[in-house]
Amino acid sequence: MRKVLIAIASITLLTSCPSPEETKTPTHQEAKGPVAYGGVFKLNEVEDFRNLYPLNVTEVTSFRITNQIYEGLVKFNSKDLTIVPSVAERWEENEDATKFTFFIRKGVLFHDDPCFPEGKGREVTAADFLYSFTKLCTAAAENQMFWLFDKKVKGARDYYQSTIDGEPLVDGVSGIKVIDKYTLQIELEKPFAGFLNIIGHSGCWVVPEEAIEAYGNDMRIKCVGTGPFKIKTVKEGEAVILAKNENYWKFDEFGNQLPYLDAIKFSFLKEKKAELLEFRKGNLDMIFQLPLEMIDEVVGELEDAKQGGNKPFQMQVNSAFSVQYYGFQNKSALFSNIDVRKAFNYAIDREKLVTYTLQGDGTPALYGIVPPGLKGYEYDSLKGYSYNLGMAKEYLAKAGYPDGKGFPEITLQLNSGGSRNIQVAEAVQSMLMESLNISVKMEVMPFAQHLEAVETGKTMFWRSAWLADYPDPENFLNLLYGPNVPENINEKSYINSGRYQNNEYDAMFEKALSTVDKMERYTYYRMADQIALNDAPYMPICYDEFTRLLQREVRNFPANAMEYRDFTEVFLKD
Repeated sequence: MRKVLIAIASITLLTSCPSPEETKTPTHQEAKGPVAYGGVFKLNEVEDFRNLYPLNVTEVTSFRITNQIYEGLVKFNSKDLTIVPSVAERWEENEDATKFTFFIRKGVLFHDDPCFPEGKGREVTAADFLYSFTKLCTAAAENQMFWLFDKKVKGARDYYQSTIDGEPLVDGVSGIKVIDKYTLQIELEKPFAGFLNIIGHSGCWVVPEEAIEAYGNDMRIKCVGTGPFKIKTVKEGEAVILAKNENYWKFDEFGNQLPYLDAIKFSFLKEKKAELLEFRKGNLDMIFQLPLEMIDEVVGELEDAKQGGNKPFQMQVNSAFSVQYYGFQNKSALFSNIDVRKAFNYAIDREKLVTYTLQGDGTPALYGIVPPGLKGYEYDSLKGYSYNLGMAKEYLAKAGYPDGKGFPEITLQLNSGGSRNIQVAEAVQSMLMESLNISVKMEVMPFAQHLEAVETGKTMFWRSAWLADYPDPENFLNLLYGPNVPENINEKSYINSGRYQNNEYDAMFEKALSTVDKMERYTYYRMADQIALNDAPYMPICYDEFTRLLQREVRNFPANAMEYRDFTEVFLKD
């Protein structure tokens, strides 16, 4: 009851007193062609953002905000997720994929900001990318993205180590060179055909030195990028408002300067039911993922609307490059035992979870960590875990806990934000008790605290998910790559939070990385995937399906398997 009252109070705060940004007179600029200028796009996130500094964007809420503010050399096409030019107007790649040359477009400006003389944003040059990539290769608490260049870019590891030693190499990262004001070259240690995906990652966005010097750790909320929108208002836990960048470099095919929208407003209601209510009232322009208990009701509304031909909203449904899983701390006394991990995996009925708990919203994760949808990656050829009570009991007994005797009560840690996670966790809790006589208690905490505990190794068993940063198996398999685990157990391990290490897996993963031919590379990735499955270092639950509701007037906002949102060309029109 208390949660409901809090949610209603939050709605009142966020919707009863519109902000000046929302009530201002819409732009009177007329657009050429079938598009329209103006309007505030309103959407909600059920989790608060954690950090808006590109090198510390480690969760999806922060990414969805910052992807509208910052840009890199390349980006993803939101329709088909192919790599397209961004701040770089073009690039060249040598035959063995070891050298990439980027040609930066002239006239791209950083946002106007007090960190610049007279507050005017200056032009972006190759030197700015050199600076940003050097920061990416610098050991610092606020940098969680070194894994992007580690063992890929020539000299990245040497420079990183020099910053740990307190004596940064004077010549910087040897593989990154400014050829001239608008040309940057990156040389790799060995072939890596998927490197453009890395360059499209948020960790490779360009950030001006002036901003970092001026704001330091305040870059967490002080954003200065080149993107179509810029920070207007940040009220943590309540709202983030992004205003149109009037100096944005891009124009559409009709000659209109982008973006079309005046602003974007993110609110942070924590309850999905309250979010859906706000959508139905017209206070939100979209909702992502429906409350499980209301899916049939929403679908019914659309079916009823077919009769009159006047749909109340748009609905987009597609398979996702996303996996829901439960993590094990592989360095802990309990889960370092492979037989315990296998017992847990066999004890879970994933098909029952998806069919009944998730009401068919997803696909049982009976294979590896890479979800379906990547053409050519034969994920269903892998041998994963399906429910097998006999095997579950056999492995638990082998681990020294026959029928669960002597097995300690364990805590399953999960983040707040919607009832879906709780419902799945309760089902898993019940299955582990019924199958293995293992007692599991749940601890729910805010997302930022949850991630901190997971990354610092302070929890043994937790709920997690991975939504692709880019459409490549490498992005998922990198979660299990041993060199991503710090030597010091007390040091934060962001990308491989389960601290799984297997030399055979690492060798196969590295072989895939250096293979240029795509299908051959995918074969090695699958082999690595199977090696990890045999070790059961995590417990896959399901491969996601994404559902969006959009108001009828939302235009040019395609759905994709990564829920990659780019508002540059979104517009509102009746």
